[in-house]
Amino acid sequence: MRKLIISEFVSLDGVMENPQWTFNFGSQEQEQFKFDELKASDALLLGRTTYESFAEAWPNMVEQTGEYGEMMNGYAKYVVSSTLEETTWNNSSVIKGDLAKEVSKLKQQPGRNILVFGSCTLAQSLIQLGLVDEYQLLVFPIVLGSGKRLFENVGGEKVLELVESKTFSSGVMALTYRATSH
Repeated sequence: MRKLIISEFVSLDGVMENPQWTFNFGSQEQEQFKFDELKASDALLLGRTTYESFAEAWPNMVEQTGEYGEMMNGYAKYVVSSTLEETTWNNSSVIKGDLAKEVSKLKQQPGRNILVFGSCTLAQSLIQLGLVDEYQLLVFPIVLGSGKRLFENVGGEKVLELVESKTFSSGVMALTYRATSH
């Protein structure tokens, strides 16, 4: 069965909203981490707002992003939305209806990991429904004080198992957690 992985940039205080604050902390190690993460996957699950911003940007970024951009543009993309009628980015389709049922079907299909980037509301819903298998968090050494937080409104205590941790020279930590059944 495929793993559903939430992959997010978060501040020390858990904010994930509008991650422009990450730009000052870029590193080759971080780029390699994100490349390896994407290479281990073959599908993206996105909320409408993230999908629309990605669909506008990524088709025009292949030249500057190379293989990463080719993967982003080539992978299957599933957009969870009750309002989006059609998709413009290649290999994209809209998921409507019962989120738990539809995501469970995706996880049963053959293939590699399914990644969730951004998509705060969707990520929170997936956490609430117990559909997340793993979290790959890049934690940035900055406190923002306000903004949307990944683990806000997710239905109580969640116990996670730390699978791997890496510290990059920029001070960013890559933390991989597995969801547990505790």
